[in-house]
Amino acid sequence: MEIKLFIAGCIFLVIAGIMQLAKNKFFKGQKPNKAFTDVYSWVDTLWQALIIASIIMYFIIQAFKIPTGSMRMTLLEGDHLFAMKFIYGLRVPFSDGKRILPIKDVKVGDIVIFQCPPSALSIVEREQGLKKDYIKRCVALAGDKVEIKNKKLFVNDVEQKEDYVHYEDSNIYTNFNLFKTQEEYQKAWEEGRFATLPTAFVRDNFGPVIVPKGYNMVLGDNRDASFDARFWGPLPDKYLKGQALVNYWPIKRIKYIK
Repeated sequence: MEIKLFIAGCIFLVIAGIMQLAKNKFFKGQKPNKAFTDVYSWVDTLWQALIIASIIMYFIIQAFKIPTGSMRMTLLEGDHLFAMKFIYGLRVPFSDGKRILPIKDVKVGDIVIFQCPPSALSIVEREQGLKKDYIKRCVALAGDKVEIKNKKLFVNDVEQKEDYVHYEDSNIYTNFNLFKTQEEYQKAWEEGRFATLPTAFVRDNFGPVIVPKGYNMVLGDNRDASFDARFWGPLPDKYLKGQALVNYWPIKRIKYIK
């Protein structure tokens, strides 16, 4: 969105420049008519607004709307929130997710906004070049061992206290392991191959896996209804866009997000 706004701003900037040249050529020091002046004023204001908005959205803060129930009960469908896009570093334009000047590193517990990896998209979506933003909670970092046993999350063999987690289904799917070795399981997960398997395969019993270097493990707080890193693999750092900051709408749900 921010790139489109920037391009639109540049287009109106060019139009404003052309109108300025036309003014100098055709009016030659005379005051332009009101229609020309009004249109030029509108175009000149619009290109500035679009470029400023695109810079703010790309580098500083952006609004998001929660589309699904994967983060219940922390965030609900229809909630509107602001995300800090500079917290993990300023994104370098037209680079492969490179960031500079980070305020902090991602840590366990952060609710992060990110561009979903290709493995989380359908074949049709990938062919169309579609890009989606997801929101999940970081539960493990690079080098951590992650395992889910009967819905309970273990990181480095320690059961995690997750007061924020919501379970919609009391049923527990047993462990289905189609791989002969742990190495095969790890590779399949890293490649996002679990995304094409039935939900029961990894929802309630998952791993163990090791989060690779340059990646994070993210899960939805609504653990039974979240399409997350259990299925499409570890989240690359380069896809991170920012950290959720505050829920600003609806009014009755205004709150700092944590």
